[in-house]
Amino acid sequence: MKIILDTIQHRYPFLLVDRILKFIKNNLIVAIKNVTINESYFQGHFPIEKIVPGVLMIESIAQTAGIFLSKNNESTKLCKPYYLVGIDKTKFKQFVVPGDQMIITVVLDKSKKGFYIFKGIITVDNKMVCKSTLTCMNYN
Repeated sequence: MKIILDTIQHRYPFLLVDRILKFIKNNLIVAIKNVTINESYFQGHFPIEKIVPGVLMIESIAQTAGIFLSKNNESTKLCKPYYLVGIDKTKFKQFVVPGDQMIITVVLDKSKKGFYIFKGIITVDNKMVCKSTLTCMNYN
């Protein structure tokens, strides 16, 4: 958790990454988000049939990409944030519910002049639940 808190500015209740499992410089990062019944968004989405909002799955991919960028640049201190500037080719394949563990895999696809394009996939129990291509930019 310390690596996460040292590299991105998100904090509870909007921190959507619990742990980093794998990091390969200039290539990929794999993270976990444990989905618990105590997540604040479950109070309103949806109270009877609780599911993780799709936009928060995308945000978990974006946060994982931000951690990747910070670690990839060997930053050990909280840096200025990378901003999400594009979302493309997003698909949701199944619901994510309390008790699930999201495995978030983010691969650096391209980088050019401060823009970074990532392909992200979230799986639960080895089944893809979400995939998206994200573009991030650092305004440093």
